Amino acid sequence: MSSRLKAPDVRKRRTSSVGAINLGDTTVPGLSTMSESRESRSAAAARMKALSEASKGDADLLKKLVLTYREMSYRHTWLTSLVILLIVYLAYFTSGNRTASNPLHMFVAISYQVGDTDMYAKGIKDLGFVFFYMIFFTFLREFMMEVILRPLTHKLGITSQHRVKRMMEQTYSIFYYGISGPFGLYIMYHTDLWLFATEPMYKTYPDLTNPFLYKVFYLGQAAFWTQQACILVLQLEKPRKDFQELVFHHVVTLALIWLSYVFHFTKMGLAVYITMDVSDFCLSLSKTLNYLDSALTPPVFVLFVFSWIYLRHWVNIKILWSVLTEFRTSGNYVLNFATQQYKCWISLPIVFILILALQLVNIYWLFLIMRILYRLLFKGIQKDERSDSESEEDNNDPQNKEDKATTQPLKKDM
Repeated sequence: MSSRLKAPDVRKRRTSSVGAINLGDTTVPGLSTMSESRESRSAAAARMKALSEASKGDADLLKKLVLTYREMSYRHTWLTSLVILLIVYLAYFTSGNRTASNPLHMFVAISYQVGDTDMYAKGIKDLGFVFFYMIFFTFLREFMMEVILRPLTHKLGITSQHRVKRMMEQTYSIFYYGISGPFGLYIMYHTDLWLFATEPMYKTYPDLTNPFLYKVFYLGQAAFWTQQACILVLQLEKPRKDFQELVFHHVVTLALIWLSYVFHFTKMGLAVYITMDVSDFCLSLSKTLNYLDSALTPPVFVLFVFSWIYLRHWVNIKILWSVLTEFRTSGNYVLNFATQQYKCWISLPIVFILILALQLVNIYWLFLIMRILYRLLFKGIQKDERSDSESEEDNNDPQNKEDKATTQPLKKDM
């Protein structure tokens, strides 16, 4: 046995501390990256056994059809969301009625167009759009991870189960933030908010309507963040070290999204969206390069540090300061429910506290970033062992434990 089967050589991967950084908005797990439990594998085996049994009647065939779909959706986590999307899209586009009178219009397209203009108001139907595109982002993420990113990760030579999962998450984040960041900057460029000007946030208040692209971006972001929060709360895999901070961050972000939209502070919300998306793109890029052992990891990580400090702290504090200095003086400062004007003594502390809460979480993460940067610059970026989080997750993965258990007898024979 020993002459034919030899234990594979295990090479300790030289990695940087950048790979151990576990912060920000890019670390939310997905269905494709959750650990496969013993119970789920047993259920899949039971379904396959039932499918192999002979059919005795129509009821058995119907049962097999249901079991087949369950097994396929278990193997392909994007299947159910794709079915829902196809049903709704096909029903909408084949109906011949693509106007607001179609009940499906509120899900597929944005609502409340003001006449024949490019401006759109707000209303309860916007929740239908957010809900439907939560399903869209679920499909997009799971499909990309399983069909595109997992094979790509393997081709790039990543073999560790932990690294495969993290690589998939980070590359998906690069894809999403690589689109949403420039999209947000494009919208900002065509407004009076360019380069995070603060006075226009209050001068034209209340912003009861928004241009088409502005509303698409705002509600699309709301759908993305709500979908992320749902996955996070479900705890599809073992909570990570910064789980509580991440949950708190998502709660504050969702509160900011909802309140800024309902109470017409969307100009402020646009700036906050951009600060998060651009900095998270740089974070995901630096982590991905680290997983690939790229020589570009240090300079890209330094670029990320500068983008994080500028966007998440300088701009954020600039907005906080504007709440204290310009919130009262620029534009109307009055509470009037009839005219939907809520920029007043009630909303001022609420806005300030929410943005301050976001800043406090970012400060905590900045401490982690600066610790990594210190190790990068003064202690050398490489070490001869994997990060603790990686080895711990690999060892705690149920699939890895079972694989080790099945290979143990072979090791004894050798």
